[in-house]
Amino acid sequence: MSPVAGAATRTARRSTRFVTWVRAWRAGLVPFDEIADEIADGEEHLVADAPGTWTDIPLAQALPALAKLHPDDIRLVLPVPGDPRGLPGPGELTGAALLAGEVVMTPEFGVIPEVRRHTSGSGVEFETVLWRFMPAPEHRPVFQMGAAEAEAELTAALGEATAQLTRLDVAQWKPELAGALQALRRPESTATLPPGFDPRSRRLFARASVLDQVLALAETNAPGGAVNGFEAQARDSALRPLTAACRQALVAACNAPLRP
Repeated sequence: MSPVAGAATRTARRSTRFVTWVRAWRAGLVPFDEIADEIADGEEHLVADAPGTWTDIPLAQALPALAKLHPDDIRLVLPVPGDPRGLPGPGELTGAALLAGEVVMTPEFGVIPEVRRHTSGSGVEFETVLWRFMPAPEHRPVFQMGAAEAEAELTAALGEATAQLTRLDVAQWKPELAGALQALRRPESTATLPPGFDPRSRRLFARASVLDQVLALAETNAPGGAVNGFEAQARDSALRPLTAACRQALVAACNAPLRP
């Protein structure tokens, strides 16, 4: 796998870890004492506006707010402007979720991560993650694609995007993106899900997690090494369907039914 794709496995969306580990806990498949560390994955995580609290608290102290939820009531939503599926109607939560691009949804509230960057007195830069609880009255989940269909669509989108980028000679102006996409045609990844997820969901999550970060890198570096604006626009057009299929795959994998 390319260095870009390899590095991507270490930076999966935080909401995917929150949803999958909390769902596994609510299904009785992992102990409560483990999930805060698994979600944080070495970072410092705090929570704001958790039910019954008046100040920011450590993640472990806020998780009991989800203790009465069924695993299927905890859902990953990855919204973008123009595709707010899974969100409640217009309001503060929907606006914040669209801005973040990710949210953990339940029937009564949503939980949105915010990365905060700090500089210590000695000039050392560091980050903390703040999860903010926001009410979602009368929210009901919408129909979502299953893992099998999402996997098929992701594979088709990846093949089409790779073919288009080859025609655009992406290897010349952005070799790391071309190499990562080629590597992703093979289901290699270190990204994992907790107990309870079936092999198809694990395979789909592994592939989509890496691809999600590769696409984020491509967007961050836009217009990349494209020779001109037309080529940059063509590159973005080639990646757009793949980006949508990747988000759909992550949602399908993380929200898949759990098994003992």
